[in-house]
Amino acid sequence: MDQKPRRGRRRFLEHSALGLLGLASAPSWLSAMDMPSSKGGGGNPPNPHFKPDVEWELIAREEAVSILDGPKTRVLRYTARLITGPKEVLTALPGSYLGPLIRLQQGQKVRIQFRHELSEPTITHWHGLHVPAEMDGHPQQAISKGETRVYEFEVLNRAGFHIYHPHPHGATASQVYMGLAGGLIIHDPEEAQLGLPSGDYEIPLVLQDRSFDRNNQLVYASNMHERMLGFAGDQILVNGRIGGAIEVASRAYRLRIMNGSNARIYKLGWSDGSNVIVIGVDGGLLETPERYPYVMLAPGERLDVWADFNGQSLGTVLTLGSLPFKGVLPRMATSMGGGRMGASKLPIGSAYPIVTFKVTQKRSDSPTLPTHLSRYPHYRLDQVMNKDRPIPIAIKESPMAMLLNGQPYGQGGFQRFERVPVNSLQLLEIFHDHAAAMEHGESKEALKKPSGMGGMGHQMMGMGGMNHEGGGREGAMGMMDGGMMMSMAHPIHLHGQQFQVISRTIGMGEEESYGTVKDGLMSSGYKDTVLVMPGERVRLIKPFNDFKGVFMYHCHNLEHEDMGMMREFEVY
Repeated sequence: MDQKPRRGRRRFLEHSALGLLGLASAPSWLSAMDMPSSKGGGGNPPNPHFKPDVEWELIAREEAVSILDGPKTRVLRYTARLITGPKEVLTALPGSYLGPLIRLQQGQKVRIQFRHELSEPTITHWHGLHVPAEMDGHPQQAISKGETRVYEFEVLNRAGFHIYHPHPHGATASQVYMGLAGGLIIHDPEEAQLGLPSGDYEIPLVLQDRSFDRNNQLVYASNMHERMLGFAGDQILVNGRIGGAIEVASRAYRLRIMNGSNARIYKLGWSDGSNVIVIGVDGGLLETPERYPYVMLAPGERLDVWADFNGQSLGTVLTLGSLPFKGVLPRMATSMGGGRMGASKLPIGSAYPIVTFKVTQKRSDSPTLPTHLSRYPHYRLDQVMNKDRPIPIAIKESPMAMLLNGQPYGQGGFQRFERVPVNSLQLLEIFHDHAAAMEHGESKEALKKPSGMGGMGHQMMGMGGMNHEGGGREGAMGMMDGGMMMSMAHPIHLHGQQFQVISRTIGMGEEESYGTVKDGLMSSGYKDTVLVMPGERVRLIKPFNDFKGVFMYHCHNLEHEDMGMMREFEVY
């Protein structure tokens, strides 16, 4: 291979990272909610009977690194040391605040000794991995400074791009924002046979937004308004650097794209108007390549994109950017703040560049886009246990509450529909609860009532706001009390096995905004995070196989998660 594009890519990655990624001015009501905190004490010893193929030590610590010109930036950072296994398991990049890239093979047995050196409790969650509940990184397993948490599991997932990040309740958002997270890639034999671009032609792109003060220090949420909407920075970082620019050759590349932002949603599109060719999503490769005019990417979601610069002349520059859209913020916020999110000077839904690709070398060895990528089981309604009674995930937001199914995290125990038998296939339905005039207890009781084909939230949803079964309406009550005015988009993440989206339905009155995003909403393949727009109802089928225990489900707008928009399934 000619050296110039290799050097360009290496230079870009060396100055970035191949990885992902305090509650300020909190009002008294948040403390009064008595939500569980992530306290230390979750250390555990290794299992002497578990024989790992791969083992490494993962350390969370405070450091200062160079991100911008001038003073170093204080960050939280994952570092790692390989104990057993091939050297390509870990790729640590000097000078980056982002964690090392981890590469694993399907079927490997893995042991991770996670050592904690931070001043506040934390725990690491393996976002997207199908692992036992005790290895998933539950907030109640958080450890304190000086403690070690040992993870031991077999890699059961198919090939895909995943995330590891902290999950302590009340501090996930701030710890991720300060840099504590990384990327994890799994390979399998099916993927290896395809001959997809690899090595210098496989480029992970982690998209984040951050704000810095005059001394190059990270600036995080300073008031409750910024947390209610989800905090957004005013500069876009790609792999930990501002102003992403990559030199490429005139051939095909594989872009592994991850939204590592706390709350920002991207509408990804090419500057020349060409289609975005998607070959994979959260849970791995699709069956066949799919072409989109743009693709929506919410926090926690990943994309596998085929980028073909074949035939481009030398000097050609193509930009991957975020295109204009609307509808993801509350109407109240957009009418008052012009579409800004939190303290960001970069409006949500505006157009801005993210990363540019410049063709600097001609190549004639470009691979051809495969017509077939993978095979995987498709879940069907006639296979689920609860076809006529889907498990509800009711989203409710207001100035005084961030709830799922009428409850904040840690209150009320498991509701009856949150108890799921192991080795079952379940139908779930995500929707917005606009019955904001109802008292907390009334909403909770309504959720517990059966409602036939409409799911468990039918009676609750009929009272002003969106009619859950009928497709949706704006009622006077919903508008007067702020139900619809407070509604915003939420990326809902389910721990455990990944799911398949089977339908999306938009309510009346939301069609105009929905039209700016609907052609890029990802529903294909296996997902673990799904973007749910205001007034939208999303149905999905999820397996609960192999492992009993407690698994989280929550909004992956990290500020919302910390404020209580998180619940649990008990798999029994």
